Amino acid sequence: MKYKRCENKVIVRIDKGEEIVDTLKSVCKKLNITLGTITGIGATDKLTIGFLNTKTKKYLSKELSGDHEIAPLFGTITTMNGEPYLHLHINVCNAEQKSFGGHLASAVVSVTFEGVIDIIEGNIDRVYDQTLGINLLKL
Repeated sequence: MKYKRCENKVIVRIDKGEEIVDTLKSVCKKLNITLGTITGIGATDKLTIGFLNTKTKKYLSKELSGDHEIAPLFGTITTMNGEPYLHLHINVCNAEQKSFGGHLASAVVSVTFEGVIDIIEGNIDRVYDQTLGINLLKL
């Protein structure tokens, strides 16, 4: 992984074999980013996406393998329990242009990933909401 800060933006390149979520969290931790947004494009050959079942309050996970283009990844950066908290959604397309999307749990880069972190000054924490079964913004 390589990154470069340009004022309130961080340009990130994640290399083949690296895991996207952990790498982005690592950049946030190193640069003390506590609030912002993330966008990105690239390619993955192994990922896990989820979909929240609102009745059971559990994420239904699906693992995908094989070549997929990331088109695109979007997300927010906040904190929870003093650590960077990434809420990421992703859309990927396979060779047949079939699209899959959902909450990104993990993805391994197969070629490259290019991302932009847009830093927002401040801090917003998250708190678990038992009624919904998710971590909500604590505003």
